Amino acid sequence: MSPSSTLPGRLRSIAASSWSGYALLALVLLVVMPLSLDIFRLNLVGKYLSYAFVAVGLVMLWGYGGVLSLGQGVFFGLGGYAMAMFLKLEASDAKSTAIQSTPGIPDFMDWNQITALPWWWEPFRHLPVALIGVVLVPMALAFLVSFAMFRRRVGGVYFAIITQAIALILSVLIIGQQGFTGGVNGITDLKTMLGWDIRTDSARMILYFANVILLFAAIALCRWIQRTKLGVLLLAMRDKEDRVRFSGYDVAMFKVFVFCLAAGLAGIGGAMFTLQVGFMSPSFVGIVPSIEMVIFAAVGGRMSLVGAIWGTLLVNAGKTYFSESFPDLWLFLMAALFIGVVVAFPDGLAGLYSKYIRRKPAEDAATPAEGVPGKTA
Repeated sequence: MSPSSTLPGRLRSIAASSWSGYALLALVLLVVMPLSLDIFRLNLVGKYLSYAFVAVGLVMLWGYGGVLSLGQGVFFGLGGYAMAMFLKLEASDAKSTAIQSTPGIPDFMDWNQITALPWWWEPFRHLPVALIGVVLVPMALAFLVSFAMFRRRVGGVYFAIITQAIALILSVLIIGQQGFTGGVNGITDLKTMLGWDIRTDSARMILYFANVILLFAAIALCRWIQRTKLGVLLLAMRDKEDRVRFSGYDVAMFKVFVFCLAAGLAGIGGAMFTLQVGFMSPSFVGIVPSIEMVIFAAVGGRMSLVGAIWGTLLVNAGKTYFSESFPDLWLFLMAALFIGVVVAFPDGLAGLYSKYIRRKPAEDAATPAEGVPGKTA
């Protein structure tokens, strides 16, 4: 059998993790963790899973599209700020802010002598607008950046550096415009959503399950894309971009699409982070968090949607454990974890699973039966 004849099967194998992997992940997230963790730890896991939206987007962007972005924190932060603006406006009603010089505006605006709500804040008084903004604002910026870059065939390390620069610029801009964004402290003291107190234990439990459901919906969307002709073209574009271009396909628009998809997913993750943690700040927008998000995908396996989630959980759980148990050494321990995983398992946790677990039954099935030449067991 020629190698080319096995290509569709290989693509299907890459495009979809085994159903057992999805079932195991669902069992752990929906049953094991809620039953075994207290609400504080479960809320931490919910925070970790909000980062997993970014990692899933990076699987599509970096693993399938071959486009490495080191600025995904930008889109995570924009989605988080869109949700935080709605929540802050709800918490800044005239009654709650009666002691301010200008009632009815966020407290940080009053502290900075701003006397009227900026026009671009006004639409975020409405939850539907905020929910649309969670996805649309990151995707709009992603479209502007990627269309300008990919049309000029800017890619590779140059594009990665540009995304880093955007992350730095946006974090500096948010900090500098303190009166409009809350500055270095961000948007804090978020209490309710449509009158529902998001700080209670029951609300945190509901938000955790909502986060998991949305995450599986994101996985289903990406898996569907992987199994379509578009997914095959993304892989072909990653490996042989010139051949795809010479075949008549618009490679630049494929890259724009997958970059916008990753940005939209990151925005959803940012919104869920804001709801579960109760604030959003520029510390999640800059270069460092953006690089950490790439590490989540790399540790899990940049070709695996499920692996990206496991990688996100592993890295963040290690970060929490090391910082609590070894406050003076945790940065070094985290670095050792990153380097060790990448060196020992270059394909991430998903590659480890595929090499030592998933392939073993197939190898056993192909072993000739004892005493019967040519017959398989």
